[in-house]
Amino acid sequence: MGRKKKTVDRGILPDPKYNSVVVSKFVNRMMWQGKRSIALHIIHGALDILRTKTDKDPLEVFMKALDNVKPVVEVKSRRVGGATYQVPIEIREVRREALCMRWVINAARAKSGRGMNERLAAELLDAYNSTGSAYKKKEDTHKMAEANKAFTHYRW
Repeated sequence: MGRKKKTVDRGILPDPKYNSVVVSKFVNRMMWQGKRSIALHIIHGALDILRTKTDKDPLEVFMKALDNVKPVVEVKSRRVGGATYQVPIEIREVRREALCMRWVINAARAKSGRGMNERLAAELLDAYNSTGSAYKKKEDTHKMAEANKAFTHYRW
């Protein structure tokens, strides 16, 4: 039992333009060196591009894209008697959201050419259509968990 106080989740204020906490969390993950205004500009630009490309509500496309990338299970290394097993475990909702956002941002950063808002819009559109690098990362994670489901009894 820890001696320190439990941390208190203070919550995040919703995004001013879209009034969404998820977009605000995405901005926070996108930020580098505290440059919030730049991250906000990039994400709002990407959502505007999504509006023109899909003719749908960009927030709806954004949420569906993140839902498509959210993993359900992941593998963790567990050492048992000299052998290391990759044990599949289910993921809490908070971690699922964090992983999907991280994967989408990293996939957008890995693309070459164009501006970041265009790359992010392209990756979100790919995720919305269940394709792209971030979606492939989720599929690979699920395949790894499926391949190692024989070791689920080592879960702790």
